[in-house]
Amino acid sequence: MNRRQWLALAAGAAGTGLAIDGFDAAREVTLTRGVVKLPNLPEAFDGVRVAHVTDVHLPANRAAAARALELLAEERPEIVLHTGDMVEDARAVDVLVEFARQARGTLGTFATMGNWEWYGRLRPAAAREAYREAGVRFLCNEHGWVERDGARLAIVGLDDPVRGRPDLPRATEGLDAGARLWMVHAPGMALRLPAAREPALVLSGHTHGGQIRLPLLPAYRIRGAGPFLAGSYEVPAGRLYVSRGVGTSGIRMRVRCPAELPVFILRRG
Repeated sequence: MNRRQWLALAAGAAGTGLAIDGFDAAREVTLTRGVVKLPNLPEAFDGVRVAHVTDVHLPANRAAAARALELLAEERPEIVLHTGDMVEDARAVDVLVEFARQARGTLGTFATMGNWEWYGRLRPAAAREAYREAGVRFLCNEHGWVERDGARLAIVGLDDPVRGRPDLPRATEGLDAGARLWMVHAPGMALRLPAAREPALVLSGHTHGGQIRLPLLPAYRIRGAGPFLAGSYEVPAGRLYVSRGVGTSGIRMRVRCPAELPVFILRRG
């Protein structure tokens, strides 16, 4: 049973009243705050905030996307990371550009591929151009840097593990052993990242947290999720956070699983 079929079954089981609430809930986005300690974080980045935007699924989910932009405007994070499934159709690339242009950090903004970019035929070259137009650095099996007061923080972006071809050696070629943030859409890939003496922060989406969570029914675990569903986990590379995402797919509703915009404060230690 694929995600769409499971969500349809769950929505039917929910009943009409709960379904109406679920459609309303899909328009809301919760701000999730956290603190992440990285022992090798440069002092210049102590206190820097990182916003994690994922699974917007444009051009649908316009209300939730608008709410996410409002939260970003209020928070003004220094770094914003877009971890895939931002758009479902290459024909909606203009919508993606407009959203990404507004969803930027004051120091740096980075994006990578999700499975829906592949499904929707937005290939990496076209995605790179779209994000460039929006003022966002696109990373697909490569790394980039955020600079502040002479210090640098590495951002590593991998291709989507479900439909793409993640290439760890290529993504980390020439990268030193300093602090880093990983972007990988499907969280199951976190188990394949190299173990690190100094923990990193790994940000993923893909699962929607299950999207429709009903009592007595297990959450749907999509291919590529591995053992992860939502929230914080310890993995060999460091700390993994799986966001429930901004938007929805399959059925445009959420039940007992609110959308979220995580914002993390980076700390040394």
